[in-house]
Amino acid sequence: MNHGVDGRKFGRNTSHRVAMLKNLANNLIQHEQMITTIEKAKEARRVTEKLITLAKKDTLNSRRLAFARTRNKEVVAKLFDELVPRYKARAGGYTRIVKISETRWGDAAKMAMIEMVDHPVLDKKKKVKEAAVDDASKAAETTDPFSKFRKLFGQGKKAAGADKPAKAAKAPKAAAAPKKAPAKKASAKT
Repeated sequence: MNHGVDGRKFGRNTSHRVAMLKNLANNLIQHEQMITTIEKAKEARRVTEKLITLAKKDTLNSRRLAFARTRNKEVVAKLFDELVPRYKARAGGYTRIVKISETRWGDAAKMAMIEMVDHPVLDKKKKVKEAAVDDASKAAETTDPFSKFRKLFGQGKKAAGADKPAKAAKAPKAAAAPKKAPAKKASAKT
């Protein structure tokens, strides 16, 4: 019989499981959308919805309890300042779980996306760099194949231009060095 046993164990001990669910709830509150396994999403939903219901009381004690359960000031601030006004009229059901058809490559786990209901449109695109900076760096890379290494070792374009005269200055010294070497050999023979 399975009396009084509630929730999934995930093959973890209690402290590991509690920390995992705390992190899932924190990430869901911060980012308002995430992809995880179906089972973890269902457990994270339980924790997150209890936190939002707690935050609706908006008392000092509820803030302290929310911090004790999340251990993150930014999450508590977002919970009380942004999410409570958004879900004031809603009596539960703050999250949505959408199953994803793809399975995870490593263990073929069924995946799901969990998101906050009525969240603003999330812009997950990468920021576009300035076109002028890109064009200048591409031009430098095409003309100088070692530009990445110069940047790595702190040499800029000025140092790259300074290398050419330095090579010319080293050439006469190299020509003078062989003249001294035969003189030493000749003295060694006599």
